[in-house]
Amino acid sequence: MKNNVLPQYYELIEIIEQTPIEYLFKVKYDKASEINYGQFLQVSIPKVGEAPISVSDFNVEDGYIELLIRKVGKVTDAIFNLKSGDRIGLRGPYGNGFPFEEYEGKELIIIAGGSGVAPVRSMIQKICKNRSLVKDIELLLGFKDKEAILFKEDINKWKEEMNVVVTLDKGEETEGNYVGLVTQHLDKLKILHNRSQINNLNIVIVGPPAMMKFTALEVKKYDIKDENIWLSFERNMSCAVGKCGHCRINETYVCLNGPIFNYKEAKSLVD
Repeated sequence: MKNNVLPQYYELIEIIEQTPIEYLFKVKYDKASEINYGQFLQVSIPKVGEAPISVSDFNVEDGYIELLIRKVGKVTDAIFNLKSGDRIGLRGPYGNGFPFEEYEGKELIIIAGGSGVAPVRSMIQKICKNRSLVKDIELLLGFKDKEAILFKEDINKWKEEMNVVVTLDKGEETEGNYVGLVTQHLDKLKILHNRSQINNLNIVIVGPPAMMKFTALEVKKYDIKDENIWLSFERNMSCAVGKCGHCRINETYVCLNGPIFNYKEAKSLVD
């Protein structure tokens, strides 16, 4: 009988600094074909602990995944001490992902804040390589400041294929970067203002809880249906298999029923 909480160990191929506290870890992984956009893995270090990390990209042909990890505690501190060639514990993938089949052939807007760009990155990469998958796509990406911008090279490539709006919570407005919260720059999204596209429009929102809450409320002012809005919750996930109860909100287990939720359900998940 398979033990679904037993980690397996994989080799780190490359570690790429994104910001002083956020690194991108590229890992050899022979189960990339099992991953769906928006799912997460439990990443572990023996005798230290484990943490849930969203998969930011995966490659089935070459057999690797990429994980954006922020240095915020005991486990991630230990992970940051690793180097290429070291091995890291992984189990999963867990949770449900974004229902990409719902987006194909339609308009799509992705709004992400900070490290919330990581869970949607693999989906954006797929669309960027094959623009015919969706009818139209726009991105609204928010960061704390200029130094906190993630995936800079990717963003430059995305800008060649789609409308990408980058905002900074603070700092000076520069070419390509606006200042202010993402909710202040929804007017830069052309699809939102095309009434003929509204019914076929899906909107994905990923970021801190407050950001998702208020962005969803602003988006609703454009008459977007609840069932066409999608959010990613990452609340206190620990065991990832619905046993510990740390991520439970009422009767909903985020690790099992999420982390991707339709707004029709998500708006009632009050923590």
